[in-house]
Amino acid sequence: MSKKCLIIGYGNSLRSDDGAGQKVAKRVAQWNLKNVSCIAIYQLTPELSEAISKVDMVIFVDALATSKKLEIQQLKVNSKITNLGHYSNPSQLLSLTKAIYNKLPIAYWILIPAINFDFGESLSIITENAIKLALEKIRKMIL
Repeated sequence: MSKKCLIIGYGNSLRSDDGAGQKVAKRVAQWNLKNVSCIAIYQLTPELSEAISKVDMVIFVDALATSKKLEIQQLKVNSKITNLGHYSNPSQLLSLTKAIYNKLPIAYWILIPAINFDFGESLSIITENAIKLALEKIRKMIL
């Protein structure tokens, strides 16, 4: 039995590099993998905790305002559940999932370097290259 995996790519797709997380989720969805589901969304919301509770692994993907390299962090539960609106982070969402569903999948946060936040949908070369690397890393993580 294969592990179920969820990719949650988030960010503003109309602000250039900020949409990197959504682009990654959409590209992984095109792989049509049986046990992998993908969500491309503007921001993290508490409602995502239900989908998170149903998988063995969740990978959050977001843009980070930096010109440095791709970062991958393994996440832990944040015991302080605070603001779960626009400023919610993956650790808070995991805490909510644990509190409501008593489930806690393995969780990773992939942060893609981003430098262009102008209105538009084009990506900087730094972000485009980091997306390619992120896709390679995700493929290794889920297969």
